[in-house]
Amino acid sequence: MLAIRAFEAAARHGSFVRAGEELCVSAGAVGHQVRLLEEWLGRPLFERKARSVELNESGRRYFVEVHQLLEELERASLALRRTDDDTQVTVTAMPSFVTRWLMPRLGRFTALQPHIEVRVLGSVPHVDFARDHVDLAIRLGSGTYPGLVSDMLLPETYHAVAHPSLAAQICRPADVTAFALLHDEYEQRIPAQVDWPRWCAAQGLQVPAQRLRQGLRFSHTYLTLDAAAAGAGLAVASDVLAGEALKLGQLQYLPGTPVKGPYEYYLVHPPAAAHRPQVQAVCDWLRQEAADFRRDVRTRSE
Repeated sequence: MLAIRAFEAAARHGSFVRAGEELCVSAGAVGHQVRLLEEWLGRPLFERKARSVELNESGRRYFVEVHQLLEELERASLALRRTDDDTQVTVTAMPSFVTRWLMPRLGRFTALQPHIEVRVLGSVPHVDFARDHVDLAIRLGSGTYPGLVSDMLLPETYHAVAHPSLAAQICRPADVTAFALLHDEYEQRIPAQVDWPRWCAAQGLQVPAQRLRQGLRFSHTYLTLDAAAAGAGLAVASDVLAGEALKLGQLQYLPGTPVKGPYEYYLVHPPAAAHRPQVQAVCDWLRQEAADFRRDVRTRSE
């Protein structure tokens, strides 16, 4: 079964590396499982290239059958798993999104739907929906998730932010270089994500790279925002994750042009999950909360 799952993921992605990321194993482990399957079948399934793999004719025929069987297995597993616990809906998202956007809103859902039990998982790697018993995921990305249904939930726009006492001392974008800068190490690992160098470039500021590397560093966005709210320095943050602190007056926008983020938050789930009324209720609520948030952001920026 492991070899078949590895083959199916590699075939969808055209890459052992990306298949490994989905399955939370190394690319080498995926390649090993695929080789075992090819040896058992007595024929190759892929044409290996320098940075990718491509199905050959045998692989294409096999993938069609395997993909359908795995989808049926997922539907059967979800249906059986839900027999004893049909009221629970499990949602996963990155820890910073959970703590900064989702958690402040969950009380409203409980008041509206007291019979539905929401289970929340904070996870950085992408989960396996069937293996990890997950119904919904909120993912930051481009919206391309093969085999899954995805719906754009929230765009991201980045601003420089600070505690009000520091914000009062900053009159123009160039003033930020006189203060301590806070850095989000997790965000910096995301390609093209907005950080201090990109924010400064968007303002037309020419700041030495060494200066922009100085300051406190944190492993997660929510820690960076906590430090900024405590007055430890200035942060570059998305309106999605900083929104609650801005609303409560713990943070303020600094002068400068907002910078659109390269990714968006998507609501993602397996096709079979949409057939459960409880999952649909959570999806509908998340979409409404996202629409309300986008309206509030527009009002705040006017």
